[in-house]
Amino acid sequence: MGNVTIEATARRPALARWWERSGLLDPRYLIAFLITLVLVVAQFRYHVIGGYERLALALTTCMATEAVLSKFTRGKLVNLQSAYISGISLTLLLKPQGAMLWPFLLGGYLAISSKYVLRYRDNHLWNPTNFAIVVLLLAAPERISVLSHQWGNDLVTNLIIWAFGLVIAARVRVLHITLTYVASFLVMNSARAYLLGQAILPEIAPLTGPMYQLFIFFMITDPRTVVRGRRAQIGVTVLIALAETLIRFASDQAWPLPIAFNAAPAFLALFLVGPIAKWIDLRYRTPALSH
Repeated sequence: MGNVTIEATARRPALARWWERSGLLDPRYLIAFLITLVLVVAQFRYHVIGGYERLALALTTCMATEAVLSKFTRGKLVNLQSAYISGISLTLLLKPQGAMLWPFLLGGYLAISSKYVLRYRDNHLWNPTNFAIVVLLLAAPERISVLSHQWGNDLVTNLIIWAFGLVIAARVRVLHITLTYVASFLVMNSARAYLLGQAILPEIAPLTGPMYQLFIFFMITDPRTVVRGRRAQIGVTVLIALAETLIRFASDQAWPLPIAFNAAPAFLALFLVGPIAKWIDLRYRTPALSH
């Protein structure tokens, strides 16, 4: 019987065998692979990093902070994959004025320490990278910006990122979140452009850029900060897309908003909606601890 099973497994296509084996991996390894791929492609094609000292500083800060805080609060060193993902994300997304390096140092510290400080019922509420970038944007809007590069008309680059991104999102079981956000973004921003009498394509084109790809595959799908249940996750994703559209509409109408809202509406939408949804999920769906 055992030999029959082994022979049947060997006859399966290589892709099917890889898919089965990948399900045994820690999802963080797949996510780390994808974000490293984005980093390599972005640097190779457009020199997005802006200096390898930024990469070294962000990675070192995130991993050192994670190591120290985990040892201090839990008495053991935790897996540093999450810190690695935060360090890469900050390197790609933060675009400070000139050659400043302190945003990568401060951003790395804020991202990781937020996981240990801003907690409710033993869970952190904010995606670490999202939290750090929004705080920096709100605190220093004249000095901090976010990645604004586009892949342009480079279809091959887009196909590579999206192909790996969609496969890994499916493997990590968050594909429904990615697809819901993409569909919501397209529908809501097309409607917004129509109502404002603007061309639709320029309004939906950012979805093909690296900033949104990072947002779609790493931030909004962060397994540690999404709510539980497929329906709830889809509902919260629609609310985040709606909040982003409202922020964009407010910017269109020149409402007096902080610069951060105009610079990164998607990040602000997740920063505002995500933690509230997570808190409600933990508050009303998790039995209170007995005392």
